[in-house]
Amino acid sequence: MASNPSTSSALSWTIVGRGAIGLLAAARLYHAGYSPRLWLKRPAPVELTYTGIDHQQQQMRLPSEQADRLIPRVLIPVKAYDVANAINQLAPALRPDAQLVISHNGIIPFKPLLEERHPDQGLWFLSTSQAAYKPAADQVIHTGLGQSYLAKLTAASTEDDAIITAMTAALGPLTVVSDIQPLLWQKLAVNAAINPLSALENCRNGQLASPRYQQQIKALVTEVCQVATALGYPMQPAQSVAEVYRVIAATANNFSSMQQDVAAKRPTEIHAICGYVCQQAEQLGIAVPANLQMLNRIVALATAN
Repeated sequence: MASNPSTSSALSWTIVGRGAIGLLAAARLYHAGYSPRLWLKRPAPVELTYTGIDHQQQQMRLPSEQADRLIPRVLIPVKAYDVANAINQLAPALRPDAQLVISHNGIIPFKPLLEERHPDQGLWFLSTSQAAYKPAADQVIHTGLGQSYLAKLTAASTEDDAIITAMTAALGPLTVVSDIQPLLWQKLAVNAAINPLSALENCRNGQLASPRYQQQIKALVTEVCQVATALGYPMQPAQSVAEVYRVIAATANNFSSMQQDVAAKRPTEIHAICGYVCQQAEQLGIAVPANLQMLNRIVALATAN
């Protein structure tokens, strides 16, 4: 396959899948003058209705990725358990110097991803608290304005400024950081409390502000802080619990991604959230009963579905 000069400009981006965050990023890139394409299992253009944070609607046609060109830049906003598989499927279609931006909830090891890439390819991680909702397959609504953080996991290159500019357009406001791990643990504390609880209760995030969930939230978050601190990423339980309640208030009308996954009988990211906490805690010799219980309950719920 040969790269097509007309489509390998800095405005060319490929988005993997058609999840809410992926479609939000594609819509915002399109609005900013980029040329996003979708990498889909069944290639077909998507006639998307995008509702922005200002409630303004915009219609756009998002073409699917072409099979006859090499991909220069790709955003991979898939579930944590599907990241490795998505990259493996993409590999034959990537340019030798392609830039890959991965984004998901929870934490998975980066080392295998770094080892499997082409030496000249760049790998980035983007953590975002932007909120989006898909009421239908061809509709996406930007339901909450959040903050995104971007870190380069490989050596610097001449592409870096262009990647940062594009990701600012896609999921900004954006902050570039040198080490993403502290931020991932901070987000993990929020996810460990909100996602599984909202899935078990089958409720919107705002319901978790009820006093009845206070002890569970405190226990889950405190355990995450203990593990993160032991790994060299100091976190204060009181501050982290306060952040959980701030997110609950800010996303009160939203359903968490895990609640939506359980309701739709899809696999969840529980193994990359509470499961990752349990895995790291076991290696450290730290007891995390609240996270272990939540892991087991979500696994049991998913199995029952």
